[in-house]
Amino acid sequence: MANTPFHAGATALITGASSGIGFAVAQLCRSHDMNLILVDIHADNLAKAHTLLGDTAKAKTLTHVMDVSDEPSWEYLRAKVGFNFPSGVDLLMLNAGSVFKPKQPENLWEDLDYFQKTFATNLNGVLNGICTFLPQLRDNAGKGPKAIVITGSKQGITNPPGGKNPAYNASKSALKSLAEHLAHDLRSNSATKSIHVHLLVPGWTFTGLTGSEGPVHDDQAREAKPKGAWLPSQVATYMYEKMKKGKFYIICPDEDVSESLDKARMAWAIGDITEERPALSRWDEDWKEKATEWINKEAERR
Repeated sequence: MANTPFHAGATALITGASSGIGFAVAQLCRSHDMNLILVDIHADNLAKAHTLLGDTAKAKTLTHVMDVSDEPSWEYLRAKVGFNFPSGVDLLMLNAGSVFKPKQPENLWEDLDYFQKTFATNLNGVLNGICTFLPQLRDNAGKGPKAIVITGSKQGITNPPGGKNPAYNASKSALKSLAEHLAHDLRSNSATKSIHVHLLVPGWTFTGLTGSEGPVHDDQAREAKPKGAWLPSQVATYMYEKMKKGKFYIICPDEDVSESLDKARMAWAIGDITEERPALSRWDEDWKEKATEWINKEAERR
């Protein structure tokens, strides 16, 4: 079983922390008496999150309003964290992400701003966090377990087509590649092998991207969430259990999609390359019936 940074006195920095999965992970961290650094662009929600979590006798909460795509803001955050938490960050969760709509969905391939805004938040926002805090994590690598969690998406693996998906899918696919490479580099170096990297891939979850607003407790979310969706707290708990086992890929199911079905869909997607099928064949008129049949059989077999 792998060591994790979930222990009293450790410090977690979470982006996208004022709602959804980020807030749920913050609650999980607080249950372990961890200090919290909550980062989000939504000031009102962040204030609510601070009110709900606050300070305790054993742990402090620091909030910081910031656009993760803005590189200079990260330098300011690093100084702020260094002043308030001299021992540094133990858990870095780069979770902030957003979906931007193209101005004209029918002409999205001509909408450069749509792509740039998506990449700036979903990709550069994570890179900014890694470049800013990895040096500190590396310097403190021998002082207890450290972890970097990067929130990806199943859309970055299976790449479903659709009117507003290309930029989002591509940004999350890039995060998968970066997380894989980062994990390999850190574990291949004796000085950094204690820094564990995890790619969190939620299933259908009731978050700000699917209708939830602000930080909410489970009882409120349970009443409002769509049927089939997981609560953010379920994702946080699933993540925690997988991190304890040292898993890099944390592919979450939900109430509609099982782990075996997820794996079968992903296997079909990579098969487009190995079997030389058309790109995204699962959604192609000439292939989708065969794809559905194969995926269902593969899911039953697993």
